[in-house]
Amino acid sequence: MELSLAEENYLKSIYHLSENGDTEVSTNAIAEDLQTKPASVSDMMRKLSDKGVIEYQKYKGVHISDKGKKIALNVIRKHRLWEVFLLEKLGFRWDEVHDIAEQLEHIKSPLLIKKLDAFLGYPSVDPHGDPIPTENGEINIQPQKSLMELNEGELGQVINVPDSNPALLRHLDQIKMKLGSLVKVIEKVEFDGSVLISIDNQSPIYLSGAISENIMLKLK
Repeated sequence: MELSLAEENYLKSIYHLSENGDTEVSTNAIAEDLQTKPASVSDMMRKLSDKGVIEYQKYKGVHISDKGKKIALNVIRKHRLWEVFLLEKLGFRWDEVHDIAEQLEHIKSPLLIKKLDAFLGYPSVDPHGDPIPTENGEINIQPQKSLMELNEGELGQVINVPDSNPALLRHLDQIKMKLGSLVKVIEKVEFDGSVLISIDNQSPIYLSGAISENIMLKLK
């Protein structure tokens, strides 16, 4: 099925907002995510419903269909493979690749993406730790906790950070935090939600609550 760029973006948004397709999503949530008007979302929902990629009734939640989930995962797969390519082969930084991959993810050629995957050595995650769906639409999501959720004294390994916030990624570069870094929580400050941590056994630093809730770890 051929969908327009805008239709693919809507499906991808619905998939992410629905916790990987498991829950219903409101049109207001989609409008906020895509920074558009609720009326525009309602119009698009009718189009997507007619194509069988979502289930939609006015004033009720939107549910992505199996067909829609497959298309969304294919777009996500292309996005994340292009991020790996841009970082590993073209030398872009991890804070630069998201916006470019947003454009490249709409390339239609399945053969190109198949060859790209092989060229990159079949990576399982993108530069920010997000799992790359397989060609068959399978995706392996690891159990993880945010740094905010760790208790004092706990140790975790960074496995995922948001790819759509370049300022956050640049800050992580400054404090030398990357995928694979070992982070230990030394102190949690109740007043403002900040945390005192050590990164790879280096000198302790404070991180704000806004930052720590965006850093996902695997407990060690």
